[in-house]
Amino acid sequence: MTLELLQQRVIQHLTCIYGEVELSTTLEQLADRLINTMLGDDPVRDPTPHKNRWDEQDMILIAYGDSIIRHANTDEAVAKPEEPPLHTLHRFVKNQCLPELNALHILPFYPYSSDEGFAVMNYVQVNEALGSWQHIRDISADVRLMADLVINHCSSRSVWFENFIQGKEPGKGYFKTASQSDDLVQVVRPRTSPLLQAVETKDGLQHVWCTFSHDQVDFDFANPDVLNEFVSIIRHYLDNGVRIFRLDAVAFLWKKLNTRCINLPETHEVIRLLRTLIEHFEPNVIIITETNIPNRENLSYFGNANEAHCIYNFSLPPLLLHTLLSGDSTALKHWMMSMPPPQEGTAYFNFIASHDGIGLRPVEGLLEQSEIAEMVNTTAKYGGKVSLRTAPDGTNTPYELNIALFDALQGTHKGPDKWGVARFLCAHAIMFALEGIPGLYIHSLLGTTNDYERFENSQHNRAINRHRWQESDLLAKLSNENAHHRTVFKAMKNLMSIRKAQSAFHPNATQYTLHLSEGLFGFWRQSINRSQSMFCVYNISDEPQTLTLADLNLIGTEQWRDLISGEQITEQTQTMSLTPYQAVWLSNK
Repeated sequence: MTLELLQQRVIQHLTCIYGEVELSTTLEQLADRLINTMLGDDPVRDPTPHKNRWDEQDMILIAYGDSIIRHANTDEAVAKPEEPPLHTLHRFVKNQCLPELNALHILPFYPYSSDEGFAVMNYVQVNEALGSWQHIRDISADVRLMADLVINHCSSRSVWFENFIQGKEPGKGYFKTASQSDDLVQVVRPRTSPLLQAVETKDGLQHVWCTFSHDQVDFDFANPDVLNEFVSIIRHYLDNGVRIFRLDAVAFLWKKLNTRCINLPETHEVIRLLRTLIEHFEPNVIIITETNIPNRENLSYFGNANEAHCIYNFSLPPLLLHTLLSGDSTALKHWMMSMPPPQEGTAYFNFIASHDGIGLRPVEGLLEQSEIAEMVNTTAKYGGKVSLRTAPDGTNTPYELNIALFDALQGTHKGPDKWGVARFLCAHAIMFALEGIPGLYIHSLLGTTNDYERFENSQHNRAINRHRWQESDLLAKLSNENAHHRTVFKAMKNLMSIRKAQSAFHPNATQYTLHLSEGLFGFWRQSINRSQSMFCVYNISDEPQTLTLADLNLIGTEQWRDLISGEQITEQTQTMSLTPYQAVWLSNK
């Protein structure tokens, strides 16, 4: 593509974004500015359309930069790390996680004022408490690096917001404001705090828009200077080794009065524009949208294979939790059968635990209110917390479950039992086999439990699932034959190692949901070249289950075996007995 053709495409995007906005510049001038910010003196490169930038070997580990730290004196709880935590994390990933995991999502590693990094004070600095850009570049040399683009808001303590208050540039027109008399009743809220925050500025009292918290002030992308700032930030991240971008809370990006201010057409067009600019600089970059919203709305972020390359599969965590707590896979099966296969060049990003809680909005319309309430009650029984949001009618309603997944699966709705580890591993065996790219939270890999001390110290619900490991303690747990951490870690790595070798587990390989007896859940995968078939079957109950192989329609002329246990299937094998929460991956190769 020539520079002129790229300019034409960018102008088309800008026309859709700013069609109702009065600008002080022409769209041609703005297009040239954005292209220059992204490309500089670099040439325009042509991306291959509908190209899968991933395969079955891709799995992403999710961690904070200080999820693992090394203290000089482990007896001092407040001791400073002996080395930059990014260096410690890098060593752990190299020594313990390769080659099973080949990508790392480091959650916001920038200076911040709250929300564990998601109230960014400076987008182009690395938090000194974590390390430096050199550490980031070193990590990117060993694994595919994923980073957050916190695009909806920044810290109220950022230089930009201080300049907004003082009426100076850059920042003067960067933030969304509204009047208290504006009709904001339709605005979708993920929190219970007031939407508007009164701020005294040089130009008088203004009310700034705060979708998430009063320390997280929303940008006004109707100002093209904000858009250009983020294009500059993206280029900076690319130059420092980032190859996967997580667009945080992007669904809320564009605001328009008398609308829900979520999923607006301008938001989708901004994503298309950013993709156009990014992929004509570096064609192999992946954009993942983080949109914790109902399933149908979430799917819209694929666009026509011209928006996100991947979308977070937000319905999976609560549906899978419901399935394993209840022993009923009906809702999970119905959802899977309704999910469209992504086009070539797009994929689902599957996860079942993360630094945030288990969102409940993505199961609106998929689970009954009574089923959601039962999950909420069981989570509380297992030591978890529940975060709320304000609904349009002004009432507070459960928004997400805050609990370590290991603790959430310690039992069923009936209570704790002896199958906790098996149930936990079953959940991950399902995720690893599903259509899409798996994202594995570091605390799931390590079998980390609820961090009540961290919650008590912060009084933030999400802190319960954001434990910070002392490296020596962690390594001791992983070498202790009696520790569940070692059991989980070894089993996870085994599952991942098996997964990487199966072409049927390509993120875009065919998937069909199976109809099996009650207590069993399963699906069939077939490699893109049709050479490998895989029947993935799981006992989702706390009782032994019998799998009748005739239900799978195995091709009799081929040799089948369970890749997890190694069990061979012969012509005489009519059934398989599955212990509670056992996973079976039957392959013809």
